[in-house]
Amino acid sequence: MSKPYRLASLLLITTALVAPATAMAQTDPAPAEPAAEAAADAAPADAAEPAPQDDTDISIPGAEIVVTGRRSANIERTAPQVVSVLGAADIARTGEGNIAGALGRVTGLSVVGNGFVYVRGLGDRYSLALLNGSPLPSPEPLKRVVPLDIFPSSIIASSLVQKSYSANFPGEFGGGVINLTTKAVPREPFLTIGGSIGGNSETTGQLGYTYYGTGSDWTGFGDGGRNLPPAYAAWRASGLRINDPSVNQQAIAGQFVNASNAVLQQNNNMPVNWGVNVTGGKSWTIGDAELGLIATAGYTTKWRTRDIAQQTANALDLSSLNTNVRRVVTDNRVVANALLGLSLEFGDNKIRWTNLYIRDTIKQARLGAEDRPDTADANPGVSFQYQDTAWYARQLIDTQFVGEFKPMDGLDVDIRAGYANSQREAPFELSFMYSRSNSPTDPYGQFFTNTLNTGQRPGSATIAFSDLNEDLYSAGIDVTYDLAARVKLILGYAFSDTNRVTERRDFLFQGNNNIPLGISLLRPDLLLSQAVICFPGVDATVAPDCPANPVATGIALVDSTGSNPTFKATLRNHAGYVQLQADLTDQLNLNIGARYESANQGVSAVQVYTVNPTLPPATNLKRDYLLPAATLTYEISPQLQFRLSGSKTIARPQFRELVFQTYYDPDSNRTFQGNPQLVDSQLYNAETRLEWYFAPEQRVSLGGFWKKIKNPIETYASFDGNSVTTRFANAPEATLYGVEFEAQKYFDLSGMNGAFWASRRAVLIGNYTWSQSKLKVGPNDPVQAYPFTGATLASQFFRDGAPLTGQSDHLVNLEFGLEDTDKLSQQTFLISYASDRVTRRGPSGQPDIFERPGIQVDFVARQGIPLFGKELELKFEARNIFGTKYKEMQESGDNRIYYNLYKTGTIFSLGGSLKF
Repeated sequence: MSKPYRLASLLLITTALVAPATAMAQTDPAPAEPAAEAAADAAPADAAEPAPQDDTDISIPGAEIVVTGRRSANIERTAPQVVSVLGAADIARTGEGNIAGALGRVTGLSVVGNGFVYVRGLGDRYSLALLNGSPLPSPEPLKRVVPLDIFPSSIIASSLVQKSYSANFPGEFGGGVINLTTKAVPREPFLTIGGSIGGNSETTGQLGYTYYGTGSDWTGFGDGGRNLPPAYAAWRASGLRINDPSVNQQAIAGQFVNASNAVLQQNNNMPVNWGVNVTGGKSWTIGDAELGLIATAGYTTKWRTRDIAQQTANALDLSSLNTNVRRVVTDNRVVANALLGLSLEFGDNKIRWTNLYIRDTIKQARLGAEDRPDTADANPGVSFQYQDTAWYARQLIDTQFVGEFKPMDGLDVDIRAGYANSQREAPFELSFMYSRSNSPTDPYGQFFTNTLNTGQRPGSATIAFSDLNEDLYSAGIDVTYDLAARVKLILGYAFSDTNRVTERRDFLFQGNNNIPLGISLLRPDLLLSQAVICFPGVDATVAPDCPANPVATGIALVDSTGSNPTFKATLRNHAGYVQLQADLTDQLNLNIGARYESANQGVSAVQVYTVNPTLPPATNLKRDYLLPAATLTYEISPQLQFRLSGSKTIARPQFRELVFQTYYDPDSNRTFQGNPQLVDSQLYNAETRLEWYFAPEQRVSLGGFWKKIKNPIETYASFDGNSVTTRFANAPEATLYGVEFEAQKYFDLSGMNGAFWASRRAVLIGNYTWSQSKLKVGPNDPVQAYPFTGATLASQFFRDGAPLTGQSDHLVNLEFGLEDTDKLSQQTFLISYASDRVTRRGPSGQPDIFERPGIQVDFVARQGIPLFGKELELKFEARNIFGTKYKEMQESGDNRIYYNLYKTGTIFSLGGSLKF
């Protein structure tokens, strides 16, 4: 694909795990460095592993790790379940700016889209994300799972991934649970100030597009310029439909479009990426208690330009194109975050209060072109130009209280409570389509025009306003009692109440045949100016009182949302569990329990108009589940152990998947519609694993897993005219099975000649996951595929034996490099690979649509430099060194169609932080 500058001419149309540290102690927020680990490395392979020098802070509900004299303090080894832990040092080694990127290095995990983590090839709906053991709301309309790329790695102390289910976690546990623990109060006071600067080979210094918006867009907040226009706000509150005779459509439409939100600006030298952050902490001794405080704040701004090819086919064998669009998309993403944590420790009791704020905004400009092939189903031979501007603001506010109390020996009581609010606002999503007939008999055949859906020639303008607000209340209590030596009984109760309200209103500007065709040549802000909107016709003058008095011949608005712009969704869940954890012998550990959940999930349309509309069917899923789980761990030798586990879990439909309303995802360039007839999925899980800890910090593990999924929720694509819509339905059944291999090894290099090698060691960390999944679809299996009605067969939407969407057969992560055991000095190469995975079933009998992630190679170097008695940490990053492209496509024989194809570029950054 060529560089974006080839689209520069298109600007003609615009003319511009919750009980903190139940089993582990707190850690200093500063990344632990290898110097503290050097002594452990020198221990012989058969020595008992010493307690780690850098304790990892992990906050999970009802977690108890029984440590005997024969079992080590290594978390992965000692935990009664299959877990992977990324501590502060592990996160720092990857150099990732957000926790989603760091998690992509964990065995069996892959990151898809904007920070959604797939565990063992299962989609994000099968992954559970917790913060300090408490649930989180999602600011995404299409997800109930929070995107993890909004969490800067600077505020995360550790991340635990548990892949085998235990009853202390919520029952929505498909592939695994990801528990993020925020930084706790340090034992020593500190202040760290850092910053970074970088760029992208496809963006920085290259051509891109943007628009003015407001003067403070760079902050991620705007300055009120995107507030609802007065006429629109008054109509929205009236309860009237837009086509009601008393509604002044021209007054509303005339306040929508202006030069600030609709005029694209060409930038031939896109800015650099940069960010700053500050973190500080201190503790005070007050009598017999210790009071601690930690605070962090950060800001980053990044630019990304993608030159995207997007195609659709009009033949089953993909031999001919229907659409073929080239679109340049520029995103300016701004993330602001802050964390404030307080803790109080007195005796064996701890109280912790954590407050988190994250605001993540994307300011997006898109410019596209298409020469419709002569074989196209509609408008053959016509050229099109597309322009879009948008602002997406996501925000998360979370406050959590956790208390750990030890009223007597052998009894622990942990309580937790939390409130979280997430919001997403997308006002003034503007889209324009201009066309050129290329006909020599057309007087305007060589010009791009927009006749606003009059039928004279292709051309349209639309605007959308969407808003999401979600509140989540949660609470729980866990009681741990020592029944006997090395035997613990854990009883727990958890409650969560999620309430979401979403609204989306789409409008189409309906043109007027009385308006001179020459006006259709105008750029968007002039075409939809109040003067043109109020134009009464060629034989009259502009009506100056149009804002107050409707003019029948003016440009009108068509509400394309339908009669249901607003939906409410709720999920209330009560859960109780019992868990027994015991070392039956020095070699045999048993963790067994069961969780009972009673949940009520509902989604329904909200009546917003005074006239009673026909509402789509509401969803009311009220189900009770008993979810057993058991894991047996046998220590074959002091360094070798074997695990066997089994469980039953569930996966509920996500809210947006239940809402029958059209939604466009700007990142994936897909249009979605929900299905109110979806039901819960049920999973039956089994796993076995062999782990060899042959030396401190070093291990090899080999595991196998199997899952049977009843009623898995799958995505499929269908044609709506020329566009492709992604929908959801329950397939009858699926199975997933696979093998995981993981190894971590250090090589002492001190024996090599030269002072440089005296304290150096080589690091090799690698993992590989092979998995297979298959849908089971019988010839007479039914499916509820709303809005399709009648006797619908699952075989019409799903193919027997096809893989699950999102599942890759092969996942590989490899880290190798050098590090100094006496001081901060690390040089690490990181390699990741994911094989093809289906994103949705092909439309109208076409092949499935899949993405090809390919190989990504990164390099991260960290170096500590003494400076005025302090240590300055420098970090250099090079991401996607070989420039792997993003590919989403269909294939049939030698024929290939690209739904999304673009260069992601190579990302470079240089950062530094100084700790006082």
